[in-house]
Amino acid sequence: MDDLIQQLFSLLDQRKMMVATAESCTGGMIAAAITEVAGSSAYFDRGFVTYSNEAKIETLDIQPLTIERFGAVSEQTARMMARGAYAHSNADIAISVTGIAGPGGGSDEKPVGLVYIGLATDDHAEVHKHNFNGDRQSIRQQTAELAVQHVIDYLLGPSA
Repeated sequence: MDDLIQQLFSLLDQRKMMVATAESCTGGMIAAAITEVAGSSAYFDRGFVTYSNEAKIETLDIQPLTIERFGAVSEQTARMMARGAYAHSNADIAISVTGIAGPGGGSDEKPVGLVYIGLATDDHAEVHKHNFNGDRQSIRQQTAELAVQHVIDYLLGPSA
């Protein structure tokens, strides 16, 4: 994770950008990994840990109907979480994660390990769906690392 954060900081520095996070299933792991590195205040604006549905609604302006219709773990919620983090920060790019880390809480439709990672800028939003294997800690760690990788990939652009 340290190497990913250093690569992220290098890209953010080159572009004079800052990042914000909106985390559910990782509970702040991404923000913690970013702020573990000295100098992170130049690249990290803020992080939102919105574990409950109410927190997502109140803090990130997720529409209650979105959660009711699609669930907290959905492409739609991940997109709105990223957009909400972007809108409520001074960041140039925001990343969001929502998923089922287990060991319980899964279903046939939404199994343990299902995670959506969202990314938003002023004029762009995307969501990536992943199905991770492993225990709770492993799923959360894989999610945090891949979320950072998605920001890196986005900043590198399609030619990377």
